[in-house]
Amino acid sequence: MNVATGPVVAVPAAMADLPALARVHAASFAPDQQWDAPALETLLAMPGVALGVAVAQDGGRQVVAGFIMVRTVLDEAEILTLAVDPAFRRRGLARALLSWTVDMAAGQGAARLFLEVGVDNTAALALYRDAGFDRVGRRRGYYPDGSDAQVMARDVMPARDAESGTWPTL
Repeated sequence: MNVATGPVVAVPAAMADLPALARVHAASFAPDQQWDAPALETLLAMPGVALGVAVAQDGGRQVVAGFIMVRTVLDEAEILTLAVDPAFRRRGLARALLSWTVDMAAGQGAARLFLEVGVDNTAALALYRDAGFDRVGRRRGYYPDGSDAQVMARDVMPARDAESGTWPTL
């Protein structure tokens, strides 16, 4: 397979994208954690939800190689899911999707970005730590199989000065 990764692009939520997103999600998660097209459609219809898609070339055609869904409410953003097709892993797509997410969340006025990740998902934990996320909590029995999730967060924008209420200059 001749694969050249492309840019991460924001795409509008479209019904035509749902089968490809569901395929990537199914290839990335255990059966009890997979989101099908109707579940993805429900999430995409929620206020504040944004979608970033990583595209790649596969045999001369563009394919969805990965995606990230993020919901922003007021000054907080949450990664709802991040999935990269196994055939396209270890090419920097997850990092590119995270970078896109940080930029998008900052543009939406978010100050913090949160996520949950399985405590036994060592690859994802390393990815998130490398991307500046820190552990802020644990959700016991979070996943359908009863396993725990680690809650992680990182700053998106610099914190306001508590006394003056102004943003620091960079």
